[in-house]
Amino acid sequence: MSKHVIRPLTVGGVAALAAVAVFGAAAPASAETAVPEPSSFTSAFTVMATPDQVLNADAVATPGEAGATGQFTFRVNSDLEIICYDITLTGVTGDYQSPAKTATHIHQAAAGLAGPPRIAFPNPAPVGDGPRTSTGCLQGPFTTGVLVEGVDTGQGFSLKSLEGNAASFAGDSHTAAFTAGVVRGQLTQVPVGGVQTGGGGAAAAQGPDATALGAAGLAGIALLGAVGVVAVRRNRASA
Repeated sequence: MSKHVIRPLTVGGVAALAAVAVFGAAAPASAETAVPEPSSFTSAFTVMATPDQVLNADAVATPGEAGATGQFTFRVNSDLEIICYDITLTGVTGDYQSPAKTATHIHQAAAGLAGPPRIAFPNPAPVGDGPRTSTGCLQGPFTTGVLVEGVDTGQGFSLKSLEGNAASFAGDSHTAAFTAGVVRGQLTQVPVGGVQTGGGGAAAAQGPDATALGAAGLAGIALLGAVGVVAVRRNRASA
């Protein structure tokens, strides 16, 4: 069974006032556990996150960093409440900032809508002008550090909810210069075998006007990137 290096859960700066007004104040909290990759998965998802899909807390279009992209791959075993993640941010500059305990999330938010974070992932690193990556597996129960009426927005969340309606969830990351989000994209379900082995299936990008490359092209890039990351992790595990 492969081992993963889990980067520290760090957040730069303080919360944006608009986000706090909607989602409540942040508080230190941690419940999820970093775990090894399980032997099987019940579902898999990709996200092609772009700056033009970012919304603020009032669901108003608030573009992120021009030229930035994010590729998120999620593999889920909902029976064990485990989510494995491979996240790459490219063209993102500056430090992270969010009212949550990290600045990289899955939000329960359909395309064109705002919504609370349900899972907070370790921020891709290193902070700088080059690509940033974050890889590992987390097991619930999940917390985000964001409170609404005294309740953490991750409390009670189940990965079966994500599997039941993936289009109602978005992946994003936030920086000090782009507190509403530096990039964002909707989750798209893909075949589990396609993500693990490169076989079968292609995802269709969701969300308005992803980029000039076109939705289908972006989804293909996301899936190919996911396959490459997983292949590298498997090769390392067998070395």
